Amino acid sequence: MIKRNKLQIILEYLQQFPAVALLGPRQVGKTTLAFQLAEELGGIYLDLESPTDQAKLEDVEHYLKKHQNRLVILDEVQRMPGLFQILRVVIDKAKRQGKTAGQFLLLGSASIDLLQQSGESLAGRIAFVELSPLNILETTASNLDKLWLRGGFPDSFLAKTETMSFRWREQFIRTYLERDIPELGLRIPASRMRRFWTMLAHHHGQLLNQAQLARALEVDGKTIGRYLDLLVDLLLVYRLQPWHSNTGKRMVKSPKYFLRDAGILHTLLGINNHESLLGHPIAGMSWEGFVLENIVSLLPEGCQLYFYRTATGVEIDLLLCFNNGKKWVVEIKRSTSAKLQKGFHLACENLKPDRKILIYGGEESFRQSGGIEVIGLKTFLEKELNLANR
Repeated sequence: MIKRNKLQIILEYLQQFPAVALLGPRQVGKTTLAFQLAEELGGIYLDLESPTDQAKLEDVEHYLKKHQNRLVILDEVQRMPGLFQILRVVIDKAKRQGKTAGQFLLLGSASIDLLQQSGESLAGRIAFVELSPLNILETTASNLDKLWLRGGFPDSFLAKTETMSFRWREQFIRTYLERDIPELGLRIPASRMRRFWTMLAHHHGQLLNQAQLARALEVDGKTIGRYLDLLVDLLLVYRLQPWHSNTGKRMVKSPKYFLRDAGILHTLLGINNHESLLGHPIAGMSWEGFVLENIVSLLPEGCQLYFYRTATGVEIDLLLCFNNGKKWVVEIKRSTSAKLQKGFHLACENLKPDRKILIYGGEESFRQSGGIEVIGLKTFLEKELNLANR
């Protein structure tokens, strides 16, 4: 079994909060992690997609009272929206009796309903943890190219062949289009959503011209905005916001959008092997998105991510702003002999960062002139990001 990095933070939150919500797209490994926690903590697991488990909760308060001294794990909890109000009552009653933590672990495959419902009913009683697809620290450095091509969904990454991995991802996309999105009550034709998702893949990591996308899909701009919000809420797309400051510079104000899993990106673009990926025009932006998602999956608490770009084109891929006030600028290049452009140095003059880092496709770490640190992805995640707030 692959050990997930989020396990420790979930255990810590369960010692502090009555409820913890573990969010992430379908098939990312939430249930596997929940079973591991149930075994370790003596918890009880209920799948709310199962009619048998739903029947157990016909009298919710009675059932929960019977298991009041155990961690209760509720999978796909958004399928029973009325449950949240009852959980609040149970939690508050237990608090009056002296129990303040570790009562419920709630699993949800879409943040839309879960965040809204729990935010209304369990405010101050719940902590949220997001489980991303596998990152490089959860596999090994030798699997980096495999992880980049296939993405981090466990069934895709662990498939016996590239063909089987590609086939799994195709079915994953189809399931979201034909089942999961309609189940959210959204009437979007699957063929149109597939076209939009594919168009977004072609614009991966770029500033979007939403009007152009709207014309291509024959919808209005507000509809494109709703589609984008949907994929962000389903944790399938990452919205990277631009940095704003009072530097007197004219700054770009539009966000960039990245498909969160590189394997899904490659499937939508028809890329099914490493050679095809390296020869594809998307390769550079795909690598940038892959590095970004690895960073997002291990981001220290409270750290904020931005990109920096002025109206004149001066740009930096990532700006990391930490709780302790430090700022790091990060440029991402796949090449092992990457060189930074003039725009990077001009941006550094404006931002005055504490560290200037180039993440590249190699493994060795070394310094370049101007105080630039060149670091491999695994080393950055393991040795730099982990110590950032200390």
